[in-house]
Amino acid sequence: MDTTVADTLIGTTIDGRYRITGRVARGGMATVYTAVDERLERTVALKIIHPSQATNVHFVDRFTDEAKTIARLTHPNVVAVYDQGRHQGLPYLVMEYVQGRTLRDLLNQRRRLNPVEALAILEQMLAAIAAAHRAGLVHRDVKPENVLVAEAPSGGIANLVDSVVKVADFGLARAVEASTTDDSGQLMATVAYVAPELVTDGHADARTDVYSAGIVLFEMLTGRVPYDGEVPVEVAWQHVDNDVPAPSHVVKGLPNVLDDLVARATRRDPGARPTDAGALLAEVQVVRDDLGAANVETALLRQVPARSPVADATALVPAVTSVYPAATDRPTWARLPEQNKGGRAQRRAAPLVEAPVGRFGDRRQIFIVAAIALMVLTIVGSTWWVTLGRYTEAPQFVNMTRTQVEQEARTKGFALVFGDGRYDENVPKDVVLAQDPPATERIVHGGQITLVLSLGPERHQVPDIIGLERAAAKGEIETNKLVFKEGAGEHSDTVPQGVVISTDPKPGQTLKPGETVTVVISKGKAPITVPSVIGQNITAARDQLQGLGLIVVEQYKDSNEPADKVIGQSPGPGTGAEKDDEIKLEVSKGPSQVIVPDLTGQPCPQAKATLEGMGLRVTVNLNVNGKVLQQSPGPNTPVAPQSEVVLNCL
Repeated sequence: MDTTVADTLIGTTIDGRYRITGRVARGGMATVYTAVDERLERTVALKIIHPSQATNVHFVDRFTDEAKTIARLTHPNVVAVYDQGRHQGLPYLVMEYVQGRTLRDLLNQRRRLNPVEALAILEQMLAAIAAAHRAGLVHRDVKPENVLVAEAPSGGIANLVDSVVKVADFGLARAVEASTTDDSGQLMATVAYVAPELVTDGHADARTDVYSAGIVLFEMLTGRVPYDGEVPVEVAWQHVDNDVPAPSHVVKGLPNVLDDLVARATRRDPGARPTDAGALLAEVQVVRDDLGAANVETALLRQVPARSPVADATALVPAVTSVYPAATDRPTWARLPEQNKGGRAQRRAAPLVEAPVGRFGDRRQIFIVAAIALMVLTIVGSTWWVTLGRYTEAPQFVNMTRTQVEQEARTKGFALVFGDGRYDENVPKDVVLAQDPPATERIVHGGQITLVLSLGPERHQVPDIIGLERAAAKGEIETNKLVFKEGAGEHSDTVPQGVVISTDPKPGQTLKPGETVTVVISKGKAPITVPSVIGQNITAARDQLQGLGLIVVEQYKDSNEPADKVIGQSPGPGTGAEKDDEIKLEVSKGPSQVIVPDLTGQPCPQAKATLEGMGLRVTVNLNVNGKVLQQSPGPNTPVAPQSEVVLNCL
C-alpha cells in the first residue's frame, strides 16, 4: 500500500463503525491507523494488510485464523484484538490502542537501559509470550518494534519499572510461518533477532522466541544488537556461526548474572535454551531478585558503620530505597505468587522503619531499636542466603550414564545441560566424561550443571568415493579424519581419467582417525586399441598384433572351423592396451577326423550305409548290388567329416 492510498483512508469509516483518524506506522506487511470505534466511543488501533499480501490466499486464511486465536488470548501484556473484517478486499484487525511508545523509540532516545529497567520490561514481555506459548502460538518476530511501553499509572514513561509493557503482532507473525522468505528471498523474521534454527531450516518453536527475547535483552543492556552487516543474510548467518557475546564485554561493570542470563537464552542449540518463555521468565525473576538483594545489602553495609545506629537509624531508609528495587517493589503483574505474598509482608513491616519521631521519647526509642533490629536481621539473613543458604554441593556425575544422571538430577532438583560430546577410546558412549561445576563445588539449589558425554571410541566409515574425481575423493576422505593415499593408477575403458576406480579398504568399513585409505584412480583408456583378428589365419593375426607391440598367447581348441583359424580373442576388439600387454587368441585345430573302416568283401549297400552313418559321402562304381572289391581311401585312413569315400563293387 503506497502513501497515497494510505492517506485517502484517513477520515474513512470502515464497516460503518471504525472512523480512521490518523496513520501510526507502516510496516512490511500492514499499515496501522488510529480509529474511533463510534459504537463504543473508544480509540482503537486498526491494522490493514497491504494489497500485495491480499492475493496470498494461504496468508489471508492463516492471518484470519490466528487473529481469532489471539482474540481469545486474554492477558494484560498482550495487545488485545477486538474485531476483524475486510475493507475493499483487504483484511484488517481492530486492536487495543496503547498510549505510549515502542521499545525501539525508547532505545533510540536513551540508547540503553539500566539492568533493573531492562529486566522489568523483559519480565512483562516474557509474561505475554509465555501466555501465547501456552496457547500453542509462536510469535517468530520478537523485537523492540513489537514491544509497546505504555504510560505508567503515575503518568509518563520515565519510570520504566512501573510502566505497562504489551507485546503486539502475534497473529501477523504466525500468519507467515509457512513461508520463511519473501519474494526477494529475504527472511521474513528480522535478521538482528532471528534464531539460528530459523535461518538453517526454517523451523520455529517456543525456543525460537526465547532466543529473540535474549537478543532484545542484550540490546537493552548494551545499546546495540550483537551482529550487524551490510547484507541481511550475512547478519542472519552470524547467529548460526557465533555465540552471542557477553553484555559485560560491551558495557563494563554489568553483573555476571546478566551475562549468564543472555548466554542461556541465546544458545545456538535450541535444546540448551529454556524450553519456553515461561521457563525464561522464572530465570529472569530469580536474577532480578538477586540483583535487588545484592544492592540492598551493599547499601546497608556501606551506611551502618559510618553512623551511630541509635542516632541516625531513620537516615538508613533513603539509602535503601535509592538502590535497585527488589522483587517486592514490582507491579503485581511482574511478580510470582510467592513474591506477592512477600510483598504484603514487607509492606506490613515497613511502618516500623518509617515511623516518624513521636512526642514521647520512650516510644521513639522503641521504634528506633526495633528498626535497627529489623535491619540487622535483614542484613544477617540476606548475607547468609547470598553467601551460604542458597548453595549446596554439586553431585558427582562423572562416570555415570546419561540415564542415571537424568534420574539423579530430577531427584535432587538440578537442571542439566549437555554440551558437545567427546570421543573416548576407553569410556563407553553416553557416559559422563566431565561436568561443570565439578563435584563438591558450590552451586545454587536447583542450579544448572553442564555435562560432557562420551561419544565412545571414534570411528569413521570409509566413504563411498568410487566415481568421484580425485580432488573430491580426497576431500571426502579427509573430512572423515582419514588419510588419503593414491595407489598405482589403472587404465580403464569405462572410467574416465582422474576418477576413482576402487578403494582399499572398501567403502563402508570403519577405521580409526588417521588410518589410511588407498585409492586407485583411472588413467583413462590405454594408448593401444586392440584390433579384431577373429577369422584370420593365426600367422596373419600374430604378425598384426606383434606389430603393435603386443604379446600374443595362442590357445588351440577343437572346432569345426578350418585349422589355424582364429576363433576368439581376449581382450576384445576396441579395448585399450599398453605395450607388452598380452592378447590371448583362441585358434581352431580344424574339424575332428574320421577313421575309414575296412569294407572289402561286404555287400555294397551295407558298406554304403556304414560310411554314411559315420558322416562320410559315398560313391559306388560298377555293380551297386555287388560286393566291395576296392575302396578309396583305403582301410584305417583318417579323413575329415563329409569326406568322400569311393567303393568299387562287382
